[in-house]
Amino acid sequence: MEIDMINGDLCHELLIEKTKPQLSFDKKSDYAAWKRQLKEKFIELSGLDLIAENACAPQFEIVSKATKDGYQQIRFEFYSEGGERVPCYLLIPDGDKEKYPVAITQQGHSFGFHISIGEFKNEQEKELYGDSDFAVQAVRRGFIALAIENRGMGERMATRVSRESMVNCRFASVTALSLGRTLIAERVWDVMRAIDMLSNFPQCDLDKILITGNSGGGTLSYYAACLDERIKLSVPSCAFSPYKTSILDIIHCNCNYIPSAYRYFEMQDLAALIAPRRLILVNGEKDDIFPVEGVKEGFKTVKSIYEACGVADRCELAVTPLAHKWCEDIVWDNILAAVKEMGWLSKNSRCEK
Repeated sequence: MEIDMINGDLCHELLIEKTKPQLSFDKKSDYAAWKRQLKEKFIELSGLDLIAENACAPQFEIVSKATKDGYQQIRFEFYSEGGERVPCYLLIPDGDKEKYPVAITQQGHSFGFHISIGEFKNEQEKELYGDSDFAVQAVRRGFIALAIENRGMGERMATRVSRESMVNCRFASVTALSLGRTLIAERVWDVMRAIDMLSNFPQCDLDKILITGNSGGGTLSYYAACLDERIKLSVPSCAFSPYKTSILDIIHCNCNYIPSAYRYFEMQDLAALIAPRRLILVNGEKDDIFPVEGVKEGFKTVKSIYEACGVADRCELAVTPLAHKWCEDIVWDNILAAVKEMGWLSKNSRCEK
């Protein structure tokens, strides 16, 4: 006798359908009051306030310096909170400019931030991530590039889990959740503190900071810009999507989830925490974990939010012809066009094509 399979997700599916997030954007609401509520709830649910309570002296240290073709590569480390050492690479273009705009470049789920600086440890890494040397791409275009090792990845894998295991990020995620935090907020905190550390490098123009990355690095690029107004341009690649059509419908790593978030807001609502600063969303036409139709629907809300701020031209959606993949030329062409419009580039800047 055959037994019909039960839809084990039906209860959740029905709840998702009937849920209207309490802090959804509404054109008729008091925008300023709504934005304050939204930010407070985002900080509360992500656990950022608890992370801030554990802050410590940074104990900043320059670990190494290397001369590369056209730029200097500096490794520095600092503590972002008690027990949390954060390794970073800073790539500074050779040249006679006093200051350069800063591009924070973030890896997603990969073997680590050494990929951002193009230092692949084996042929497998090069084959899988040969187009993901984000920091090198940035410095070649005239930016100072900052690469940060994300918690749960690379050198910061959980030591209580095998280094060969693929669940390091997940283990870090569920541990954070058990402590009332989220891994994504911990990563955002590290970005915020890393920006603080840039004051040690006089070549960094701290009024001209952008952030970009792919997949999980794109997610971090979006949320970090929500919470740190020093980031003037956010360019998340293969990361933006309404929760309803992506992380609530398709399996993702635990690090994407914020407890109770969907009761209060959608990912597109959080664009209000970036506006009126610049936002360029890059998504793949064939991305099967961030479906493009959902992305386009979510962008309608983003556009409405920017219109409510009177800056409708400061948000864009760029759709690539590929799947869940970083498209170097498309991403950087959009970045260069934006920073040129923002007045970051001199006439003879190497940032220009």
